[in-house]
Order: sequence, then structure tokens, then C-alpha cells
Amino acid sequence: METSSIPASNWKFDHVGIVVRDMDEAIVYYQALGIGPFEIKHPGRPLPGSARLGLSSDVEIKIRVADLSAIRLELIQPVKGESIHRKFFDAKGEGVDHVCFQVDDIDEETENMIRKGFRVILSGRNTQGGGGFTYFDTDQVGGIKFELVQWPQSVRHQDQNESR
Repeated sequence: METSSIPASNWKFDHVGIVVRDMDEAIVYYQALGIGPFEIKHPGRPLPGSARLGLSSDVEIKIRVADLSAIRLELIQPVKGESIHRKFFDAKGEGVDHVCFQVDDIDEETENMIRKGFRVILSGRNTQGGGGFTYFDTDQVGGIKFELVQWPQSVRHQDQNESR
């Protein structure tokens, strides 16, 4: 792993990803804490356009998101197939899986992380509207993966107009 620092100055906190066993039970639990409402981010069908490195192509996950002040929580339920989220759940059970940062250029930041010695474990690119995501194997210290995301221009514009 390279010890020289490549600045991450344009990284902006986006969300914390929490793997859950049962989405409906998790939503009830978090709503009892006053967190919610939860919006559907991914309904539980295969992720289109994802490059699943060494994993099956029939992965299905459910994703729901809720904002709590300046913090966005992303609940992830592995539904079908072998995914990084299923591997996390099988090894550790429910819990914080990753921290996500929004970046301006997903391809440039992915290359920077690779040059630093971090391995890509899941990535995908949005073929309509630009952007994409990349997960890295940063869980060796602290047990939490990093995800970088570049939202499509339409989503970035929408998020800038919202107060989180």
C-alpha cells in the first residue's frame, strides 16, 4: 500500500450503509427511534450495469434511505445471490457495512484509490446520466468499507437543493 497521500479534499460525506436481516423490521426499529421516513432507493431487483468482481450476476438487494439531520442512513438487505453485503452479513450479522463519500469524478477518484493500493471489490457505472459507485477493501482496519459515489447530474442538482 502506497504511503504517499493523494488528497481526498473533494470527498463529501454522503451516507452510512447498514446491512440488515429484514428490511421491514429494521424500518420499524429505526422509526421507533424517530428516524424516517424511509424512501425506496433500490426495490430488490438485480442491480443493472454493476461490475460484480468475482461475484454472481444474479445479486438482488433492497435499499431504503432516510435522512437524520445531516446524516443519511442507507439500510441494505441482501435478498439473493452472493454479494459484498451478503458476505458482510454472513460474517458479522447486522451492522455498519460502509461509509460513503460523494466525489466529483468517480473514475479519477477510483484510480487514485487503486494507486494507493486499495482493491476495488464492487463497482458500477450509470450508463444514462453519468456517475457511478465503487466499493473498496478498506475494512482491514476498523472493519468498515469505503464507497465512493458520483451521482448523476440530475440527482446532484436535486440534493443540492435539499437541506439535509
